Amino acid sequence: MELPANMVHPDGTLNEELILKKEPLYQGMNGRFVERFYLPTKESYIFKPLTNNGQLGKEVWIHEQVLPLFPAIFPKILSYSINDEPVRNWMILEDLGQLSHDFNEDSALGAAKWAAWWHSLPIEKLGDVPRMGLKPQFKEIVADICRRKDEFLRLLPSLGMERNLVDMIYALLDRFVFSEKLVLTHGDLHSGNFAMAKGQLMILDWEHTHLNVPYWDLYHLIDMSHPLFPKKMTVSFRERILSYYLDQIEFEVDRDAFMKEYYLFAAVFSIWMILLIQKDLQGNGGKWSAVKLQAQLQETVASLRQCGAALVYGKS
Repeated sequence: MELPANMVHPDGTLNEELILKKEPLYQGMNGRFVERFYLPTKESYIFKPLTNNGQLGKEVWIHEQVLPLFPAIFPKILSYSINDEPVRNWMILEDLGQLSHDFNEDSALGAAKWAAWWHSLPIEKLGDVPRMGLKPQFKEIVADICRRKDEFLRLLPSLGMERNLVDMIYALLDRFVFSEKLVLTHGDLHSGNFAMAKGQLMILDWEHTHLNVPYWDLYHLIDMSHPLFPKKMTVSFRERILSYYLDQIEFEVDRDAFMKEYYLFAAVFSIWMILLIQKDLQGNGGKWSAVKLQAQLQETVASLRQCGAALVYGKS
């Protein structure tokens, strides 16, 4: 069905005279809501305004320039507006229906398989893909946790972390040279951005797509915690996902070196995340409740402990 031309007002809000009903799905960082809306004919669609002002126009560009190379593993954009005024930027996407964000073996391995597929695409054929996403670059994250090392060490008793393990992670970081191989990344591949829909795994929200190292997507998939999508990662499950990913990629890699580098990358990212979560807790949670943030903190600490032990001791 073709949507009415006046489906969205010039000010970037839905024309409610044409809508039977709508329901909020989630709130973006700028306070605007992504919504499902229904027409009187009962068809449903997803209205997605610009939810982060720094991402203006990026998701439409990815959909038009990169995702045509992909199989149908993402919701299609049906209509959009790009404007210099952030509030007048929006997209209408197809509604995939009921989504299941359960993090289990099928969904995790399925996401790892697709990540290996798009990581294997030759980046020189992808056009002018952004080189930065929403979060700082990894080298900036490394610099930040090194600058704030004493601050993190003071947290260790409350986190239940042993000082010796953390000292050894920092010592490795001082002399480790990370790979500079760049691949196409989704950029924000946490559990809320992939889901089962009608029996098929779908990958959502491509506005953070950029060139980065493979570990970026893998960390978000495996060890990134999120207040709304808790999961429990184990040593054996992490190794299974990483091994499965390495079985799927189409570029040569030293598997042992790759695993070791992932563990250090994950340890660094987890330290950075712990400092962020701690700041949110001190600020009364912001948009998340203290209960959800505490659960996110414990999940991140568990990932740090497991990845650090695998890196330093070669075991959990």
